[in-house]
Amino acid sequence: MVSVSKDNNGFYSIILKPNSSLIGSARVIFIFSISFICIFIATIFYILGATLILPFAGLEVCILLIAFYLNFKWSSKIEKINISQDLLIIEKGIKKVEYKWEEFRTFTSFQVSKDVNEILQLSFKSKGKNVEVGAFLNEEDKCFLKDEISEIIDELNTESFSSP
Repeated sequence: MVSVSKDNNGFYSIILKPNSSLIGSARVIFIFSISFICIFIATIFYILGATLILPFAGLEVCILLIAFYLNFKWSSKIEKINISQDLLIIEKGIKKVEYKWEEFRTFTSFQVSKDVNEILQLSFKSKGKNVEVGAFLNEEDKCFLKDEISEIIDELNTESFSSP
């Protein structure tokens, strides 16, 4: 998901998040329903005499919970790109900022390339350092992000040339 906004000071803010089909309480309901069905069926088999079914069902539910936890943690990633006339700030993290890169916009270039599998790679480069953005986005969102960043840069460049 790509969200672009502009404040009154001419500061552009781009927020990037992975697409997520389950959010909030829907996640809990989904996990609980799968876990309940699995344990319920295993309990019936346990009552009927298949005693080894219940421990393995519990193990299955534990593995399921771990997998969903890791997936939900990954889908909580967020990247913020702040572009102003003077600065470019990139912040990455899950619940808090874990990585921050700040550079003067005039020394920074926006790079668009394709990898071996013909997948777009978007990054900002300055002083030999290359910071990739939106690696978790799908191809459609990456194209939208590329167009939006290009428009923002063009607009900021025309403003800098038109101001006395």
